[in-house]
Amino acid sequence: MLNSALENPKLLNLPSAVARREELRATGGKIVLTNGVFDLLHTGHLYYLQKARALGDALFIALNADTSVRALKGPLRPVQSEEQRAYALAALACVDAVFVFNTPRLEAEIRALGPDVYCKAGDYTLEKLDPDERAALESVGARIEFLPFLAGFSTTALIAKIKAAGEI
Repeated sequence: MLNSALENPKLLNLPSAVARREELRATGGKIVLTNGVFDLLHTGHLYYLQKARALGDALFIALNADTSVRALKGPLRPVQSEEQRAYALAALACVDAVFVFNTPRLEAEIRALGPDVYCKAGDYTLEKLDPDERAALESVGARIEFLPFLAGFSTTALIAKIKAAGEI
């Protein structure tokens, strides 16, 4: 359910994200793309997103839709809706655009957007990337970067800590 009070000019649909990407490309701008759930923003996310933004002139985030989060993480996730997660991400100065994707994989979005750089946290490797997503990245000439993983921070651990604090 959309909350009209949450105005979010950085939340785009895919065609608008592609148009924004084309505007930036026309001026020589380099686009960085990352994707994820970003359920409860924590220090690890913030560290990663700032490092990702430094790889180009604009950071676009492909945000997993609520249905895909449930498929990936279980029926109790996400804690926050896709609209709430997109709003929190868009509030960050290092984020230039957010779009929600509803498919299990980002192939079509990668091909449409044509990022210059695609990045994931250091817990990923080339071998762990989905082969179809990797092929899409290679077809658009995107450089694939793995950023250092800041150990000790995860949404799952944060949820466990919150639960434990509630039981005190």
